[in-house]
Amino acid sequence: MELSLLLEYGWVLLVLILLEGILAADNALVLAIMVKNLPEDQRKKALFYGLAGAFIFRFGSLFVISYLIDVWQVQAIGALYLLFMSGNHIVRKVWFKKKDSAEEKAERKKVRTAGFWGTVIKVEVADIAFAVDSILAAVALAVTLPNTPIVNIGGMDGGKFIVILTGGLIGVIIMRFAATIFVKLLHKRPGLEIAAFLIVGWVGIKLAVYTLSHPALGFLPEAFAESKMWKIIFYTVLVCIALAGWFLSDKKEDADVEKLV
Repeated sequence: MELSLLLEYGWVLLVLILLEGILAADNALVLAIMVKNLPEDQRKKALFYGLAGAFIFRFGSLFVISYLIDVWQVQAIGALYLLFMSGNHIVRKVWFKKKDSAEEKAERKKVRTAGFWGTVIKVEVADIAFAVDSILAAVALAVTLPNTPIVNIGGMDGGKFIVILTGGLIGVIIMRFAATIFVKLLHKRPGLEIAAFLIVGWVGIKLAVYTLSHPALGFLPEAFAESKMWKIIFYTVLVCIALAGWFLSDKKEDADVEKLV
């Protein structure tokens, strides 16, 4: 592989890992609430079963997406979903914060009566939802990367497949083992969570641009989505959002963060 190609893939993987880290921290908090009221030994088992299912689902769904990614209708649905997820989270976080707190209390009450296997099912369903978010964001970031000499995996260029799979699996690992670090970071810099979901929305716009450049639609020139100009615009805005989330966020003192199982 050429050096320029390695650098471009490495940059996308780095962005994906950082984005996965922030999203995984948010996801880990949800899982922690779901299993909080189980006995400690059952809590660990519930998370283990849930995360094992997440690995399997991400790998399997990535194979399916690899065959469908060139279908513009699938691209459009993915773009709309990422934009909806971004807008919905930001609106709930900014305007309905108290309501979210009430929902979390209701969720905790449900878990008390759900039992072990009921909780495992809830964790599996949540993991599947997180996997969809993760894979769509990864696909949107990687889809315009140049093709590599690596043989195709599924219906996708091997290099792109490996980047997306690596990012997704790292997200699961972070969600289980390193989430506490990111949770503490979000406590110190709460604006990073909003920035992360703004980035998700911006990634959705990236996928929308790719969709509008599809030959079957032709709203944008086919080469535009892979042009250097668009890539410079995309990553410049992405970095600006991340920096704004860091520097414009009110820094908080270290808070006691409940230990995640």
